[in-house]
Amino acid sequence: MSDAGVRAPASRSQSASGAAAIDLSKRDLTLDLARVFCVLLVVLIHLLMVGVGAGPDGSIVVSRPLEEQWWFAPVTWAGQIMPLFFVVGGFASLTAWRSLTRRSGTAAGYVRNRVLRLAQPALPLFVFYAVVIGGARLIGVDPALIDVAVTGAASPLWFLAAYTLCQALVPLMAGWHARAPRATLLVLLAGAIVIDALRYSTGITEIGLLNLFFVWLLVQQLGFFYADGWFAARRWYTLVGIAALAYAALVPLTVWGPYADDMLTNLNPPTLPLVALAVAQACILRLLKPALARLMNTHAARAVVFLVGTRLMTIYLWHLPVILLVSGALLLIPGASPEPASPAWWWSRPVMFVLVLAAVFGLSFLVGRWEAPREVGPTPPTPVVAVATVLAFVPPFLVMEFFMDLPTALIGVVLLSIAILMLGRWRARDAVAPPAGTPAAAPTADPGSQSAPLSS
Repeated sequence: MSDAGVRAPASRSQSASGAAAIDLSKRDLTLDLARVFCVLLVVLIHLLMVGVGAGPDGSIVVSRPLEEQWWFAPVTWAGQIMPLFFVVGGFASLTAWRSLTRRSGTAAGYVRNRVLRLAQPALPLFVFYAVVIGGARLIGVDPALIDVAVTGAASPLWFLAAYTLCQALVPLMAGWHARAPRATLLVLLAGAIVIDALRYSTGITEIGLLNLFFVWLLVQQLGFFYADGWFAARRWYTLVGIAALAYAALVPLTVWGPYADDMLTNLNPPTLPLVALAVAQACILRLLKPALARLMNTHAARAVVFLVGTRLMTIYLWHLPVILLVSGALLLIPGASPEPASPAWWWSRPVMFVLVLAAVFGLSFLVGRWEAPREVGPTPPTPVVAVATVLAFVPPFLVMEFFMDLPTALIGVVLLSIAILMLGRWRARDAVAPPAGTPAAAPTADPGSQSAPLSS
């Protein structure tokens, strides 16, 4: 999404036409496909991790079947694709930022719109948790059962904290990248190493939270390099060699170093192995680009990517609550909920995948409007944008650190509502004025947003 200072009023039809007028010839559709693949893979992995079914004695069994498999840890070396999501996000962010600056846009305008795109779809989810947890307590549901269900269902919210931080710093990091791209990478890498060293030497896990800054910004910077064509300029065997070295680096890091061989454990707080995964995944994405480009030339692939792409945030934020709700509903049908980790349970996963996606698709007609681009007023002053960004960051950060509960849900509803109101329509006299001589422009959808059907 973009916002070039003060905007002239525009009708909803004008905004819609602007969103529809995206020039596909200037877009890298393979990155849109990669983003859709990442989100759908997250859904599949969580379907394999959440086991809810009937045991041999008829009692309800809740387990994590995927994590109980001996092959789970090595599979995470390929299945942990969140670094790739941040690489693709870095590409889209830098492209959108450069497009905005060419139109004399401001850093405040960029951050305002990006944070809105993250805060808006999160608000109804926090409202949902506040209602569900509060209602369950009122009717006397076992608090332990509530905690187990809600803690797991809300776990993907860590992404909003990390991505909000990265998006808020795109203007700053893009400037550093323009002036000293390699030095910026080295500084971020050194910071990540120092933070991990302090964390593991002191045993204070909370120190690792500083790597929300160093690790994820470093991975985002790799997306900047991808946007600049650095990976495209490398020969295929060079990319293969870099990817092999990156994966090889995981061996000493996990065998002799302090890191777990399970890349899910290395996710929060983020650690150095995620950087190695990001390098390897960026290389692999570039190697696969010719094949992915041919696939995206087909109408079927474009239709799927466009359809899913317009609902990416809805799918990501709501898929785990939907998985639990569908699993609970199936418990009411005799024989529909096999014992978790049993052969019948594994075979039922493809059917569950279709059911969950269908349910989320239906839900998107209700909550998806919070994901759609909205007509907004002029850009608020920079201090207002900064405060609103912090308010939007706090709720998912609290969930990441302390898990979801009723107080956290209520705090999220309040802070996200305030942030959205602060970033929404703004009085023109308080707005950030564009440079002299800059013509006003109607608001348009941001082609680089993570919730748009395409990425820049």
